[in-house]
Amino acid sequence: MSSVICPLSIVPVRSEPSDRAEMVTQWLFGETAEVLEDNGKWSRLCFDHDGYEGWVDNKQIVVCTTPNLDPDLRVIDQATIADLGERQVLLPYGGVVPFYTDGTILWNEQRLPVQAVTNHRPELERADLLEFYLHPFLGAPYLWGGRTPSGVDCSGLTQMLYILMGIYLPRDASQQAQEGDIVELLDLCEPGDLAFFENEAGRIVHVGLILTRNDEGDLRIAHSSGRVRIDKLDHQGIFDEESGAYTHRMRMVRRVL
Repeated sequence: MSSVICPLSIVPVRSEPSDRAEMVTQWLFGETAEVLEDNGKWSRLCFDHDGYEGWVDNKQIVVCTTPNLDPDLRVIDQATIADLGERQVLLPYGGVVPFYTDGTILWNEQRLPVQAVTNHRPELERADLLEFYLHPFLGAPYLWGGRTPSGVDCSGLTQMLYILMGIYLPRDASQQAQEGDIVELLDLCEPGDLAFFENEAGRIVHVGLILTRNDEGDLRIAHSSGRVRIDKLDHQGIFDEESGAYTHRMRMVRRVL
């Protein structure tokens, strides 16, 4: 299998080798993958950051001569530009800056200057770190398969916030629900715990990230539903004050360290 790297800002990953197929996730600049299958026009990739698989147009793939399997620094601003020589790329929030050091990245076996603000913030406590990384996502439109502030789904949001903290979660909510340990009581919840919600058939269909409590002592949850928003959480589920109704039914809370 050959290693490849994402050379564009944001690349759609499809369920089938067709532009008309469902977008199941996104591949961000600098993220790497292994080629599982190549039909000449499309390749089925397995992404190094989460093991997810999907189809990408071969015109949006380049060979990675220096694969990096260790966690990379990622961009946490929305104005970083990588000048690759023949073209410039605006890096998305959460995009990788490969082997970033001294204001340069390693690209195609060359050191190229990139002035990036990265996710290296060891001085902040976890609760503050979450709020810091969450802020650019607030108000972002819901987008099935999305992973950036331009559009993000529920599990894409939790995955990216955890990645920015150096923890690599699976892609989908049902997969994330297998991670970590159960938190038995809501009173024992801590910022960063993942809350999962079920449909009438009992299937996990939604996930959100628990934040610090508000001034009234209510639990707050960040999640993507229509847009990225912060709502109240209790044992029943997510309560939307705008509509005055519960929107998601609680299944469980898990803690991933």
